[in-house]
Amino acid sequence: MSKSKWAVSSYFFINGLVYGNWTSRLPEIQAFFGVSNKILGTILLFIAVGAIISMPFTGWLNHRVPGDKITKVTGYVFCLLIPFLVLSNNTIVVMLVFLLFGVVNGAMDVAMNGQAVYVERAYNKPIMSSFHALFSVGMAAGAGVSAVLTKTGLSLNAHFTFLALFSFLLLLLASRYLVKEEIEAGSPDETHFKWPTRAILPLGLIAFCGMTGEGSMADWSAIYITKELKESEFFGALAIGIFSSTMTIGRIFGDYITAKIGKQTLLIADSLLAILGLLLVLFSGQIILTLIGLGIVGLGLSTVVPIIYGMAGNAPGVKPSVGIAMATTVGYAGFFVGPPVIGFLSDSFNLKVGLSFSLILFILMLAIIFKANPGHKQG
Repeated sequence: MSKSKWAVSSYFFINGLVYGNWTSRLPEIQAFFGVSNKILGTILLFIAVGAIISMPFTGWLNHRVPGDKITKVTGYVFCLLIPFLVLSNNTIVVMLVFLLFGVVNGAMDVAMNGQAVYVERAYNKPIMSSFHALFSVGMAAGAGVSAVLTKTGLSLNAHFTFLALFSFLLLLLASRYLVKEEIEAGSPDETHFKWPTRAILPLGLIAFCGMTGEGSMADWSAIYITKELKESEFFGALAIGIFSSTMTIGRIFGDYITAKIGKQTLLIADSLLAILGLLLVLFSGQIILTLIGLGIVGLGLSTVVPIIYGMAGNAPGVKPSVGIAMATTVGYAGFFVGPPVIGFLSDSFNLKVGLSFSLILFILMLAIIFKANPGHKQG
């Protein structure tokens, strides 16, 4: 099982590595596309649209195709699509490519988290946070690579092509050790997509707030620093690295802290840290304090998704990938709202006002945690 843990960890790492690389170069990607914040928000929205389409389908497909095969195929295609993100600056082509990227990324997300649940069950102790820590390690590494390559002047095309080749080769090595899943016979109802159950719906709503806030920090913080604070692109990439690093630290210790204080208390602390950190980002006006604030937000959001995924994947009466698909479909629905709202508000006012939308989501997340009390109910 140790080899399977390494294999699944590799998928999380590569997913984060890719995300950290391309989001860190968003200011340059925006310049390459030649679009406003509003249009960029709409382009990013297509990733969410694609994920929303594929996530419930992946849960349904897992009743017909073993999850390890879904994980392999989606991982390979995910890597091969990376260079196409900057293939053209035609808006229609860009939106279609980002839509397809979202479809594949959403399916990969559900499948690899389903694999993580099986590995966690075999270890018989909380280790979900450690997988998500590898995602954050990858994201931080990707941001670091981008910061260096931004200084060297390497083109986006060359950067993303090398990234695709490296990622594909690593997943090719790891895929042979994924957990072999069996197709389970079920009733017709069990093999169709189900809307989130009453037990999973609050988890989905928490994911909605946390994941949209997390995405907005990753997608917009570099642009916020370069456009609003007038700092260099190096500091923009550094911001992604700091955000990712504190998420990594939180997730490394997340399983230990969860065992000590419980899921409910940790979720409350997560929300409060996210609120405090974003207030510092929005109102400090200083680059050092802004970077510290982003670090606090990353720490606050670090264990929200692992806790929610673990709960959904172990919900009674559903396969791990199906439960995860239920929760993440609701969670990713937030990206229908986040990118266009932030883009519209930033064009109409400024990016500080746009990012205030994430602050509202963090406050809402805290209220849902208090009201639904999911961590207490599920241990």
